[in-house]
Amino acid sequence: MKTATVADLRNNFRRVSAWIEHGETVQIVKRRRAFARLTAEGASHSPARVPKIDFMAQLREVRGNRLFSEAEVKAVRDAELEADL
Repeated sequence: MKTATVADLRNNFRRVSAWIEHGETVQIVKRRRAFARLTAEGASHSPARVPKIDFMAQLREVRGNRLFSEAEVKAVRDAELEADL
């Protein structure tokens, strides 16, 4: 649980609200004594978690374990250069 003072709420509300949005419970302290607790209202208000993308798995799925020879790479580059003209 994170702790913030009343002054933190007033001066750094963005930071404190970001904690709450990310699921933290924030204890508010007033004159060194616990005054209140702030929590997110519900799961519908919490930000959606973006899944991490495994780019290497996608690359293996598309390309497999194949390594291209130097001649194949040169042929592809030459074809791309010709297409740009």
